[in-house]
Amino acid sequence: MAKLERTLSGSFDSWLDRIVDGIQNSSLSATLEDGSDFCMGDARCSVRVFERYSFSGSNRVSMNVTLFQSGDGPIFLSGITSGGSQAVFFKFNTLGEEAFLDKLSELL
Repeated sequence: MAKLERTLSGSFDSWLDRIVDGIQNSSLSATLEDGSDFCMGDARCSVRVFERYSFSGSNRVSMNVTLFQSGDGPIFLSGITSGGSQAVFFKFNTLGEEAFLDKLSELL
């Protein structure tokens, strides 16, 4: 598992659109699997789950991206990848997870 966390400024919707479009266009096999949006008062939270095929691991890797903002405050982003391991009892060959997370980092 690999994780990226950042604090962003600007438009919540613009960041969300940029991330969704950017990840889907980063690889022929990258897909948006599902998403969830939640608002309470002046707080917003959006979650998106992506998948793509990892050639280095010969498997599919998933990435969860969460954006959270309260009022006009900064936007908190969390990106977490998983599924890139080939071993049964320990993590082995997580290059696919890290490469997928690098695509998110490049968008930021």
